[in-house]
Amino acid sequence: MSAVLAVENLSVAFGPARPVERVSFHVNPRETLAIVGESGSGKSLTALSMMGLLPRNARASGQILIRTPRGRVDMLALPERRRRLLRGKQIAMVFQEPMTSLNPVHTIGRQIEETLIAHEDLDRAARRARVRELMNLVRIPDAARRIDDYPHQLSGGMRQRVMIAMAVACRPRILIADEATTALDVTIQAQILQLLDNLRRELDVAVVLITHDLGVVSQWADRVVVMYAGLHVEEATPAQLFADPLHPYSHGLLAASPRNAEGLTYRDAPLAEIPGSIASARAEAGCPFRPRCPAAREVCGAVVPPPVAYRGDRLVACHFPGILTEEARHVAAFA
Repeated sequence: MSAVLAVENLSVAFGPARPVERVSFHVNPRETLAIVGESGSGKSLTALSMMGLLPRNARASGQILIRTPRGRVDMLALPERRRRLLRGKQIAMVFQEPMTSLNPVHTIGRQIEETLIAHEDLDRAARRARVRELMNLVRIPDAARRIDDYPHQLSGGMRQRVMIAMAVACRPRILIADEATTALDVTIQAQILQLLDNLRRELDVAVVLITHDLGVVSQWADRVVVMYAGLHVEEATPAQLFADPLHPYSHGLLAASPRNAEGLTYRDAPLAEIPGSIASARAEAGCPFRPRCPAAREVCGAVVPPPVAYRGDRLVACHFPGILTEEARHVAAFA
């Protein structure tokens, strides 16, 4: 299957700090890929790199290959003028906080319309009609009346639906949702995630979910990439990851989760925590998880393990993959 998006050896640097280092993964058509990790793991910077929206003082290397009707293009190698042509048309993003992402002085209809103005040759009447269609598509009720509402007149869930309508206005091939449900209550979160999944099937779009919620991963993702300190440390299906985490960091994330391996019920026992803090973005010798890892050995302080294939279709960046699951599950090392 030809990937619609391929990230190859992506690194992002701010001076000597490298918060993203040699990250590689791909996204297949109509697939939902989840990227998980705690705050500071490099998830959002990876998403901004895919969109070509890094700050001016950031230096990015590697490749971000997007499949377009005219062939593959490298987002990092394009001039900004050509990146703007891809954003919204081939790849789009739903940001975390809609109240700060939407302009408070423009109506929601006008803001959805801006994407159509940039990429579609439509007159004003056709654009307004298309905006109403999009509002209906994302389940905003009474679109004809609400098209001229301002963001403050909508609930948080409805504002996030506006953001999704803006993102899918030109039917992109790739939709990135960066913590798109974090600020919403649990019921609205489920509705937004269901909407994203419906759009994935209806519009034939691939979805990249940036999240720290393992419950979201278990229910909505086809594959999951685990990031730690800017590194890609594990990749698997959710079933594989939850049943048999190979990297000690993945093991720690699952031990700290309030949901069980099926992601359905809450634990009765106290949650475990991963000791210490996430590693610095400055280059250091060895595996960055070593100071927090109960299974660390001497080699872990000398060599950074690269992601390698393990047990068929899985990837893991660890000198001793599966060590906590296979040898020390009964010890509850993170308790």
